[in-house]
Amino acid sequence: SIIRRQRQELKLLIAELKDRDRELNDMVAVHERHIQAWEDDRQKILALAERCSLLTSELNERNAVIKSLTKKLRVLETQHNDSKITLENTQQKYKELAQKVTDSSVHCQALEEKNQSLHCSILELSAKTSQLQAREQELLTMLQLKDKALIETTDQISEVTSRFKTLENALFTAKLEEFSRNREQQDLKLTLNDVMVEVNKMKDILSEKMKESSSHQQEISHLKQENGCLRSELILAVEEARRKDQLYQFTKSKQVRIEKELSSLRQVCVKQQRDLHFLHINLDSSEDSGQ
Repeated sequence: SIIRRQRQELKLLIAELKDRDRELNDMVAVHERHIQAWEDDRQKILALAERCSLLTSELNERNAVIKSLTKKLRVLETQHNDSKITLENTQQKYKELAQKVTDSSVHCQALEEKNQSLHCSILELSAKTSQLQAREQELLTMLQLKDKALIETTDQISEVTSRFKTLENALFTAKLEEFSRNREQQDLKLTLNDVMVEVNKMKDILSEKMKESSSHQQEISHLKQENGCLRSELILAVEEARRKDQLYQFTKSKQVRIEKELSSLRQVCVKQQRDLHFLHINLDSSEDSGQ
């Protein structure tokens, strides 16, 4: 019975030893799995550390790029403000030139109107002078006719005197007629002198008007040249303003493109910071699990 009892105990011990051996094998397997998992986590941590260093260097490079782009942006903003101030000054100068051109155009218009009126006055004076010359020619023709008639009458009187001495009454009448004709001739000469004086006055007035018209024409030509210079200067100012506007538009588009690139870089940096924070959390959790 003792041997049977000892055998029973041995069987129980062997069964317990088998159970303990099985438990130890399970614990060893679990421990090996834990070791393998720890090794995998260690490799992952090393890879993550390497990636973290790469991301840190890339982040530093991106920060340097962002700083340089920020400096460029500030410089571009300064250039933009300068371009804006220059554009405002150019627009003000353009307005002043436009006002000056308008005033010159108004002055030229007034001078042209005055020249037109002077030209009309010259035409009227020319017409009046031609009329007076025609009147003078008519009076000269009348004087020639009167002289011719006087010569004919004198010849007739001499002939009548030589032939008819008895016709003294006719001679007296002819003398009276001659006296009246002489008086009429004197009156016509006085009238002709007055007409000549008036014609000379009209010629002087016409010469003065012509001088004034020539001076006005010179002034108009000078103003036209000045107006042409102002127009060319205005065209150059408009072209310069257009070029500055194009430069401003180009700078603005470049600034918008740089802002887009900065926003995309900011988004990338935010994403990388999030990934880095997530990796730090994973690293902390892996270290906690490894411990």
